[in-house]
Amino acid sequence: MKEAMFYEKLDEQRVRCNLCAHHCLIREGQRGICGVRENQGGVLQSLVYGRPISMAVDPVEKKPLFHFYPGTSAFSIATVGCNFCCRFCQNADISQWPREHGSIMGKFASPEEVVRQARRHRCRSIAYTYTEPTIFSEYAYDIAVLAHEAGIANVYVTNGYMTDEMLETFSPYLDAANVDLKAFSEDFYKKQCGGRLQPVLDSLKTMVRLGIWVEVTTLIIPGENDDPAELGQIAAFIAGELGPEVPWHISRFYPQYRMLDRPPTEISLLHEAREIGEQAGLHYIYEGNVPGQGGEDTVCPGCGQTVIRRYGYRILDYGIEEGHCRHCGAEIAGRGM
Repeated sequence: MKEAMFYEKLDEQRVRCNLCAHHCLIREGQRGICGVRENQGGVLQSLVYGRPISMAVDPVEKKPLFHFYPGTSAFSIATVGCNFCCRFCQNADISQWPREHGSIMGKFASPEEVVRQARRHRCRSIAYTYTEPTIFSEYAYDIAVLAHEAGIANVYVTNGYMTDEMLETFSPYLDAANVDLKAFSEDFYKKQCGGRLQPVLDSLKTMVRLGIWVEVTTLIIPGENDDPAELGQIAAFIAGELGPEVPWHISRFYPQYRMLDRPPTEISLLHEAREIGEQAGLHYIYEGNVPGQGGEDTVCPGCGQTVIRRYGYRILDYGIEEGHCRHCGAEIAGRGM
């Protein structure tokens, strides 16, 4: 265990956690919504510090990050727990473990060991992913500081439900984030995720302001968040509030966890969402979970030529030179392009 960051002590040994937008009021002996932060005698403790449940080497494109050192590897790490309870979670076996079983799983690995493993596997970045990285923020922060000292970048794959205080503290070491913008409806967030929309929108704007490279993912679920008007709101928010150069990943839904009553998303709906994004002025739109359909390629916003051709997470052709299109010289947004 490690004493948590971002909390305040109150009367009667209660604490207020200020790590995420839930701002949990936690009584002595109780845990927050995430299930991994516990009030022990008036001190908030992280129960998952140094206890990863998963470590793996992934292509950075799997996060998905298509404009952040493309073609490199990310050392991916997660602990159990999440501050959301999405009914369609693809990693519910680990994200919901503390909530459903009450215990904490994971083998010990110090921050130093994580960085050593990332270097051994020649990873360009460390990705805090699979579950919600905000809930193991203390662990991720200590790793991130050491990673930067070793010349390794840090990536969050997140639901965006953290506080500005957390982002301001982490931002010197957080290089990129893929943020799930799951819908543009408070009702969806409340019923399907156990959260709210506005804090996610606020986090996205804060990340851009702090200079963190941002990409956005929306999983399109039939009958839930697939209305063209709502997709238009998402695209307009990205283009207007974050910038047209921010990539939008629109991904195909497959039945998962507690949402087994919906069919996979029709590919035609992804095409429609792509057109909506183009009409909103977005420069980079990707169709996920449908490899080989052409929706994974990066197209130059200047001349319309394909500058990165992909199949799944593999790069088949790379037409960018020092961050510019080799056909017309237009800048291709991103880091390490």
